[in-house]
Amino acid sequence: MKKNIFLTVLRRFLLVLFTMVVLLVTGLCMILAMVFRGPSEAARDVLTMSLTEASATKWVPGLFLGDELVAQIRTKVSAELPDDVTDTTKITIQKDSVVSFDDEWRDYPDGIRIESVSGDTYNAYVMIIRDPSRVYMATSSDNFSKSVPGTRINKQIETEGAAAAINAGAFFDNGTASPEVGSVPCGLVFAGGRCVWDDGTTYNGFAGFNGDDILVVAKSMTKSQAEELGIRDGCCFGPVLIMNGVVNEEAYNSNSGYNPRTCIGQREDGAVIFLCVDGRQAGSLGATYADIIDILVENNAVNACNLDGGSSTIMLYRDTYGRYGEAGTVQMINNYSLLQQEPRKMPTFYMVRPADEG
Repeated sequence: MKKNIFLTVLRRFLLVLFTMVVLLVTGLCMILAMVFRGPSEAARDVLTMSLTEASATKWVPGLFLGDELVAQIRTKVSAELPDDVTDTTKITIQKDSVVSFDDEWRDYPDGIRIESVSGDTYNAYVMIIRDPSRVYMATSSDNFSKSVPGTRINKQIETEGAAAAINAGAFFDNGTASPEVGSVPCGLVFAGGRCVWDDGTTYNGFAGFNGDDILVVAKSMTKSQAEELGIRDGCCFGPVLIMNGVVNEEAYNSNSGYNPRTCIGQREDGAVIFLCVDGRQAGSLGATYADIIDILVENNAVNACNLDGGSSTIMLYRDTYGRYGEAGTVQMINNYSLLQQEPRKMPTFYMVRPADEG
C-alpha cells in the first residue's frame, strides 16, 4: 500500500515538473520570438550577437531568423578601417635604458601592472606588460590533432613557467561536451616564428607580434602575408578594434551584445595590453565592443584586436610580490562563469615570459 502511494506521489511530482519545464521552455521561446521578430532591430541584433558569441547558444538565432540574416547581423562588426594592416612605424618600443621607473613602473619591478575597471554592465581587468618581447604564443601541442585534447590555461602556465597568461585565438567548438572541443585551433596560428596551424578558416581579424615585437593587427591574414611581415607569434579572431590609432567605428556602433571578452593591444611605447571582461554573472553581465574599445582607448592602445571570449575568457598572473595571494603562486585575476568549475581546454594562449627571460 505504501509503495503504491509513493509511486503515485512520484508520478504526480514528475508530471508537475515536466509541465513546468514545458511551460518555461514555451514561455522562453515566445519571448525570444517577440525580440527576434519584433519591431526593434537594435534589440534583435543585441540578442543575436549575445547568443551567437556563446558556443552553447550560437545555434538559437538561426531558428528564428535563418542563417542568412544571422550572418548579415554578424558582419555588421567587420572592420571599416582606412588601413588593412598595422603601420609599424607608429610604435616606438622603449628599451630598458630609457624607461623611467619613477612613475608608471616604479611599484612594478616585474614589468607587469594590473588594474580593474568597472562599467554599468561589467567588471574588467587590464594587464599592462612593459616589455613586448616577453609576450609569446604558447600552444597545447606541437602537433595539433582532434585526437589530442587541448590543455587548461592554469596547467599550461605551469608547464611554461610563464609570468602571466590569457586565452588567445579561435578553436574547434561544436557546442557539445566532446573531448575534441578545444583540441585544434581555427584559422592561422604562428608560434616561435613559424606557422604551426593553417586550416584556411577565414576570420575578420588577426593579431600577432613581428620580429621587432610590434603587434600587427589586420582585417585578415594569410600564411604568406604573415611570413612576409615577419610574424613570430599570432592568431586569428576579431574584429580588429583599433588600427593605427583609428577606432573601428563599425564595431563601436554595432549592437554587439553583452558577453565576457578578451582583447590584446599595444601602446605607442610598445607596452602590451591584455584585457579580460567578466560576463554572464549576476554582478557582471558582460561588455559590448564599444565598452572594450573605450577601455583600450583609455589605456592608450594604438592597435588592438578582439580575441576569443565567452567562457574562454581568463587572465592569470604569477603573483611575484604577493599582491593577490601567496607570493610566487599563480592567481586567477578575472572571474569566469559560476557554471564553470575550471578553465576550458584550449589550444592557444598568449603568455608572458618571466622578466629574467625576456
